[in-house]
Amino acid sequence: MSELFDAAFLNVHAMDSDAEFIPLITAEEEENINKQKFPTELPILPLRNNVLFPGVVIPITVGRDKSIKLIQEANKGNKIIGVVSQRDQDQESPEFNDLHEIGTVAQIIRLLKMPDGSSTVIIQGKRRFRITTPLQTEPYMRATVEILKETPVDKKDKELDVMFKTIKDLALQIIRDSPNIPSEAQFAIGNIDSPTFLVNFISSNMNADVSKKQQMLEEMDMKKRVLMVLEHLTMEVQLLEMRNEIQNKVKKDLDKQQRE
Repeated sequence: MSELFDAAFLNVHAMDSDAEFIPLITAEEEENINKQKFPTELPILPLRNNVLFPGVVIPITVGRDKSIKLIQEANKGNKIIGVVSQRDQDQESPEFNDLHEIGTVAQIIRLLKMPDGSSTVIIQGKRRFRITTPLQTEPYMRATVEILKETPVDKKDKELDVMFKTIKDLALQIIRDSPNIPSEAQFAIGNIDSPTFLVNFISSNMNADVSKKQQMLEEMDMKKRVLMVLEHLTMEVQLLEMRNEIQNKVKKDLDKQQRE
């Protein structure tokens, strides 16, 4: 997390000169997304080296011919696509059996042409889905999907409420103790008012591999997902504290040597 937070926040800004804020959603907007109807047939965009979570905005560099075709056509239409992470990140031409079963419905926010000639698409996750029936692989993947129901957070669950607050506190501690993370990150985390989006946002930006993030995406039990995030954040804090202690010790030793 401490390594990836800065990239997650700055990449969207670097690619969109008009951006003046870190894209977040409110609890009310999240509720509207959960009520929104999405197509049960979607073009499927394979995603390498990342996992998209509901509510979260990420930039994707589009290079493969199939992906370019898919994005261009979707951008002219309803801008709704299905995003699914690859099982093997090195697979250049993935088939359906190379993809995870569960992905995220996404909306195209903006399509950008980069100076090097490549395209970058900024997308926002909406809802989890499960691929049920592959329909086509040319000119790009298309499948029927089952939109998964999001379980509402039980506001009366005191234990879960404490867990959410602990996640936010740990995330803020990591940001404060990491000089490479921009100040906008602390402001953004502090202003998230949706517990579910907080978990999704942290899961997306934490320093974890794709398989770990995919496990979090697939976990529909909120309490289990929160525990997974808490476990990872706690480990991050411990590693960060250890690193800072080592750096402080080295600095003191150097200062002592210079005085001598």
